[in-house]
Amino acid sequence: MSRDGAKRPEGSAGPEAGATLAFVESPVQLLNVLEWAYADAGGPSPEQAAGGAPGDRPSPSAPEGLGAAGLGAAGLGAAGLGAAGLGAAGLTVVVLSPHDPMTRGQLRRMAELARDEGITVRWEDARGGAGAPLKTIGGLRGPLRRAGRIVIGDPFSRYVQLLLTLTRAQDLVVVDDGTATMEFVSQLASGEPLVRWHRRGTGRGAREMVFAPVSATARRRLTPGGDRRVEVFSSMPVEPPAGVTVTANSFAWTRARFGPPRLTRGTDLVGTSLVETGVVDPERYLEAVAALARTHGATRYFAHRRESTEKLHRVAAEIGLEIVRPDLPLELIARRGPIGHTIVSFPSTVVHTLPLALSGTGVKVAVCDVDPAWLRSDASPRAQGFLSGVTGTARDAHRLRSVPAATTS
Repeated sequence: MSRDGAKRPEGSAGPEAGATLAFVESPVQLLNVLEWAYADAGGPSPEQAAGGAPGDRPSPSAPEGLGAAGLGAAGLGAAGLGAAGLGAAGLTVVVLSPHDPMTRGQLRRMAELARDEGITVRWEDARGGAGAPLKTIGGLRGPLRRAGRIVIGDPFSRYVQLLLTLTRAQDLVVVDDGTATMEFVSQLASGEPLVRWHRRGTGRGAREMVFAPVSATARRRLTPGGDRRVEVFSSMPVEPPAGVTVTANSFAWTRARFGPPRLTRGTDLVGTSLVETGVVDPERYLEAVAALARTHGATRYFAHRRESTEKLHRVAAEIGLEIVRPDLPLELIARRGPIGHTIVSFPSTVVHTLPLALSGTGVKVAVCDVDPAWLRSDASPRAQGFLSGVTGTARDAHRLRSVPAATTS
């Protein structure tokens, strides 16, 4: 048992030869691994499930939007996947736990849902001290060698890149890690080094230079060729390079397991970590939130797991919004409800994912552009273009212009 309360699988052998090994570092990554596993197992669409018996689907009157069958093997059997559920194909999910308490809490909840689906979850305190990385990598070396397929959620992660150098698997799958998937596919197609879009500077510091050979090897592992197959499982609008297979993530698992939600008459705002990542000026951000709240009559603010306590305190005290700290990814929270009839967000993953997760519910998702005047002076030169691309490619979200009250004079 780890100190996070996540039970480790018995034995140290790990997955059998040819099985699938998935590495996740965030709740959204784990959610998208579940979505990929559901699609890979041939799970029925929510529309197909709707044609079954009343007990086949979650009931909207059940507690927190969950059906009587819950999320366990019984629910999976009703969905046509059999009693073994999503774990039937030998999937093991390895959680490389981060430091952030909010992220760890959401990961614990997602790990519970994964186990309920029959998936083996292995929790690694991969950042739990100076010796933790070596211990984690040493313990994963055998499973990595035996795995026939590797699924990852963050190709930019140095931890994941290091693990990729140890595997012989010829099947590689990249699931969404938010909008970063768009940048990953773009960099893979152009042959660029894998660098996060919001990072400032040249990326040629001492640490980057030391890690460069590992990153280059990982990038080659993520490039199809010969017997090596690469799949991107995504809800983002991506144009893959030659040889990369793209499979659409329609959030079929989420829609089959949760909801439909009860809708409130109000508007909900979705927070973002653009201030915390050094992209947007905090004062401009708060002005924008206040203007959106006034314009749309919003009463609740769904906090991003990386937003600072100080900023959220100001949102509550100065703007008067109720702060909601989700214990699961927003796609699941919104699907189980209650949720506002309108959801307003800044450019982020949810403007692509929520319209899919909430399909058929009548919820309207709107996205507010980020005015260039809101950006910090030292923000990455790629920031404005990337954020505009996130907004412009949101196919099922209503586009709002920047709120005038948030611009500088």
